[in-house]
Amino acid sequence: MTLILSIVGARPQFIKCALVSKKIREWCSEILVHTGQHYDENMSDVFFFELGIPNPNYNLQVGSGSHGEQTGKMLEAIEKILLHERPDLVLVYGDTNSTIAGSLAATKLHIPVAHVEAGLRSFDRTMPEEINRVLTDHVSDLLFCPTEVAVKNLQNEGITKGVFVTGDVMVDVLFMALPVARQKSRILAEIRISHEEYYLATIHRPANTDNKENLLSILHSFSELSYPVIFPIHPRTKKLLTQFAIDISMYPNIKCIDPQPYLDMVRLLDGCRLVLTDSGGLQKEAYILKKPCVTLRDTTEWVETVKEGWNMLAGANKDEILQGVKVLDGHTGDHQQVYGDGTAASTVVRIIRSHLIK
Repeated sequence: MTLILSIVGARPQFIKCALVSKKIREWCSEILVHTGQHYDENMSDVFFFELGIPNPNYNLQVGSGSHGEQTGKMLEAIEKILLHERPDLVLVYGDTNSTIAGSLAATKLHIPVAHVEAGLRSFDRTMPEEINRVLTDHVSDLLFCPTEVAVKNLQNEGITKGVFVTGDVMVDVLFMALPVARQKSRILAEIRISHEEYYLATIHRPANTDNKENLLSILHSFSELSYPVIFPIHPRTKKLLTQFAIDISMYPNIKCIDPQPYLDMVRLLDGCRLVLTDSGGLQKEAYILKKPCVTLRDTTEWVETVKEGWNMLAGANKDEILQGVKVLDGHTGDHQQVYGDGTAASTVVRIIRSHLIK
């Protein structure tokens, strides 16, 4: 019996694996490994419940730590699982420490690796995620690219074998979740906010959260916006606000809420006027749902969102952030669904199956 071992560890990976795992299990066995990189209940357990993801066969409970410490713990634990389970293929997602740990452990044991969301590049090597992307792509046997731009990035690095354009799995999940979120989510009523009467913001990148000056600059920009800013606050960001003695209540325009379950986050995105974020995934989700976005970074791996005019890069510069909101708020320009038509999960699994069953 064919056995695939899938590795997840962070919110975006739970979302992506929801449909892929379901389709994998229609024709073969799957072992699901949760590294525990995201371990807060609102950023982990609730996603498994809401999206119908099978309970992990292994939960490594690695938790937080430095990049080297976290990746090392994962690498050691995943290697032991691979030696025990002997899968035919290891499936990894995205660009986290869970991704690189899984791909390295498998490669060293000569187990084929499939990478969902391959070929993305921000060309910013100061970002740990960029290193994870590049290294994972160079050891993968099957590379599932969301766009032709991703394919070209791989070609420029000499990677041409096993490369496929599949579209983005996130499109599949969003299209599935949106009508459900509109029907079932009560988050707007709970936080007493009206549809299209707020901006949605997330901040979690170390360049923004670990630098007090950058964090304050972003918060000051939020406080000057003409609509309230709904801010689901990442546990790490919340910890650093306390560490820096930043009193978020001094910014009355910012409404902090806990990290949200997936359906509630989709509803918040669906109802907002504009997104302000340093998250790669949320930039893309905003584009898919035709929401303008100001990205709190100087680079992005989702270059199509900028090229198409729905995203502006502002970094942590207050003036740039305010200018971005001024330009993009209310934007309704041309929109191409560059990330696929909602069939990416089926395409990924079909290719994996044809690779393993010959």
